[in-house]
Amino acid sequence: MIHTDTEVRFISPEKGYGLVAVKFIPKGTITWVQDELDQVFLRERTLDFNPFTKKYLDTYSFTNKNGDQVLCWDNGKFVNHSFNPSCFSTPYDFEIAIRDIYPGEELTDDYGYLNVETPFDVIDEGTERKTVYPDDILRYHAQWDALIRENAPYVFEVNQPLLNLITDETWNEFKNAVANPEKMRSILDCYYDPKIHSDSTV
Repeated sequence: MIHTDTEVRFISPEKGYGLVAVKFIPKGTITWVQDELDQVFLRERTLDFNPFTKKYLDTYSFTNKNGDQVLCWDNGKFVNHSFNPSCFSTPYDFEIAIRDIYPGEELTDDYGYLNVETPFDVIDEGTERKTVYPDDILRYHAQWDALIRENAPYVFEVNQPLLNLITDETWNEFKNAVANPEKMRSILDCYYDPKIHSDSTV
C-alpha cells in the first residue's frame, strides 16, 4: 500500500503520470508497504500471458528476489524512477522517505534495485548515471546500504500511518537492526539473479 497522502498526476510528456504528495511527508516516513492485496505473479505463470497483458504487467510491476513480478494493487505502481529518489526501498518489504517530501513533489524510486531485465535510458537529471542496468544493485549495494542505515533511525521519529501493515516479526527485526547496524540486512537481499534461478530449474 502506498502512503495515502498522495495522488496520481500528469508530470510531463516525457514522464507521463507519476505519484505526488498532497500533504507534507517528512523524512523517515514509511511510504509503501507490500501487503496482501499486491499481486505476485510467478514467472512461470506469465509465460503464456496475452502480449497486451504482459506488456502492462512489465510496465507497472517490479521483480522480486525470486524472479516473480509484483503488481501493486493501488497507485504505488505509478511511482517514477529517479537517480535522486525521494524514497528508497529497504530489504524489509517497505520503503521510506529519505528526505522531506513537500506537497506537489513526486515520490520516486531508483529503479536500479527493482531487477529490471534490460538496460534502459532515463531522463537526464545531471547525475553520473544515465542508464538503469539489471546489475545496478550489485554495483551500488554498499552505497545504498549506507543510505538505508543513515535514514533508518528517522523512521521512529515520525508518525507512521502504514505501520499496521508491517508484521510484528519484520518490525522487531528492523528495530533490532537500527539499534545494531551491523545486523541490518543488505539491499542485496532484494536481488534476483536469473542465472542462479535458471540453473536451479535445469
